[in-house]
Amino acid sequence: MKLRNWQSACIDAAISKYKNIKKHFLALATPGAGKTVMASVLAKKLYDLGEIDLVLCFSPSSIVSCDFSDTLSEQFDMHFDGTIGAIGNSYTYQILDKLDEKVWRLFDKYRVFVIFDEIHHCAGSNAKDSNVWGEAIINKIKDFATYTIALTGTPWRSDALPIVLAEYCDISGEIQCDYSYGLKEAIKDNVCRVPQVIALDNDQITVIEGNKTKHFNSFLDLLSKSIIPYSQIVTNKMVIKQLLNNAIAKLDEIRQVNKNAGGLIVASSISHAWEIQLILKKMIGETALVVTSNEDDSNSMIKNFRYNSNKWIISVGMISEGTNIPRLQVCCYLSNVKTEMYYRQVLGRILRVTRSQNQTATLFMPAEPKLVEYAYRLSQDIPEGLTAVKFAQINEEVTVDDIDIVETEEVDILSEPEEHLIDKPIIDVNDTDNDTIDTIEDIEPLDIHAPVESHNSMMGIFGQFSHKELEIDGFENLLISDQSLAKLNQYNTEAF
Repeated sequence: MKLRNWQSACIDAAISKYKNIKKHFLALATPGAGKTVMASVLAKKLYDLGEIDLVLCFSPSSIVSCDFSDTLSEQFDMHFDGTIGAIGNSYTYQILDKLDEKVWRLFDKYRVFVIFDEIHHCAGSNAKDSNVWGEAIINKIKDFATYTIALTGTPWRSDALPIVLAEYCDISGEIQCDYSYGLKEAIKDNVCRVPQVIALDNDQITVIEGNKTKHFNSFLDLLSKSIIPYSQIVTNKMVIKQLLNNAIAKLDEIRQVNKNAGGLIVASSISHAWEIQLILKKMIGETALVVTSNEDDSNSMIKNFRYNSNKWIISVGMISEGTNIPRLQVCCYLSNVKTEMYYRQVLGRILRVTRSQNQTATLFMPAEPKLVEYAYRLSQDIPEGLTAVKFAQINEEVTVDDIDIVETEEVDILSEPEEHLIDKPIIDVNDTDNDTIDTIEDIEPLDIHAPVESHNSMMGIFGQFSHKELEIDGFENLLISDQSLAKLNQYNTEAF
């Protein structure tokens, strides 16, 4: 297998560190860069060098766990499912504290290499500041694994806790990555696409609250008053239709050249996902695939979509982090989650470069102030203000301002939860759809300290919709001009 330059360099850096009697390696690589392949090839090289006997892998979701299993099986040319004769096994983080003692005894008898995907989900430097998954890694793996590699595209946590196994600068508190490969580098290397972000706004919004009527000329103006929850914007049918109209047009344009290009719509809840599907069907006369963990075969549904030529897939959280569907080139962000980590991970789903002619990648979203801010600083691998880390001494309790909350595919998060929960699923008690929780798929930090928002207000959108392409800082010299893009599209159309 021919590796990308960054993958080869990262593998060499890891092996070099291991030779210096240091067992833990942290790699930052932008979402969509190819971390799964890199880590799998590293595992095989260590095995061929006679350095390890077994490989274990942990990741945040079942679909990513399956992808790692498939890739490792391909590299080793043997099964990777924990059965007799297997070289190892792939798990989700949710099972860390439930694994049989037989698994942990492997560390006593064999040289075990452990891969941690999206390690930022696991917090802790000691027993006082760790979450459940971080505590298991500290107690069961840190001192017993022969080598580990931790992967992340977003190396920070909203609760300011340290990421497990990571090292931090004593002075600045910044995370110390052993290897870094950012989005700007990936774009220059033609590994990732240049992201184009389109923000939807409206200049005439009316809110009726009791006997009072208020008028707003933008979503920024509206949301700054904290009288309408953002959930009412992403679930508003006019907003949904406007975003879909533009996303449909963009995907159809791309598919004139790349006939297999696909689009992703990220919803706020399961009921929201099905409502979007109905609207989309009425608009284009086609049925989009809805994938949530309510479906028993959700992983196979995602894999089938990866290789077919269907246009649209709708999900809540299952296609957000690490899920590999390279043909995705358009995304509609209708999620209620407003954290930079989640936003970047979703955007990463449409950034993987393929061999197709048109490599446009466009994300459509409402002009929510935080999301707009995140878009403007996409070129920063670790955004300013997210580097601060709080360490707890062994004899003190950790206190944080923001707590990472576990969100599942089944949660209707149409209003932010009021309780501070960690490593536990949540149910929105205000949800009337009564979606149930079966499994924990992703951790997603929510804005739990936002002002309490009234749900007794009625919002009407009557004005002109505008769609503004955001000029992302740091990508100016990487953007292709409209004229050049038009010529390229014309050439590609004639070629096919």
